[in-house]
Amino acid sequence: MTISFSRRLAVILGVLTPLAETVRRWHQLGQISALPFWLDDYFIGAMLLYGAWRTGKDIRSGRRFLAAAWGFTCGMAYSSFFAQLARLNEPDPAPIPSAWVAVIKGVGLALAILALVGSLKRLKEESNEEQVARS
Repeated sequence: MTISFSRRLAVILGVLTPLAETVRRWHQLGQISALPFWLDDYFIGAMLLYGAWRTGKDIRSGRRFLAAAWGFTCGMAYSSFFAQLARLNEPDPAPIPSAWVAVIKGVGLALAILALVGSLKRLKEESNEEQVARS
């Protein structure tokens, strides 16, 4: 995985995550009690888009923001995926079966982990600078 993969995926999931959660909980959006259950996906989307934007401006300084966004996404996705597995036999607010929601969340978690690894990999110029400094 590379930083460019991580950045592209941040843009894609930064848009798709809040959009999918809006579709999933469309009938609950007016309920104040449902607010915490969908607001986190908007934070994920905002953080991923900001990290991708910062990385696009300057890859070296923006990379830490992208890695932070992926770290937050991994933590939220981990919790969401395993909570979904625990409620597998219960109805989900989504217009699809609960098992499919679990599969989507599992794939999202796996992609987030790969993107986090990609955002943390050293850049080629950093490796070259480190070799020069050692000489």
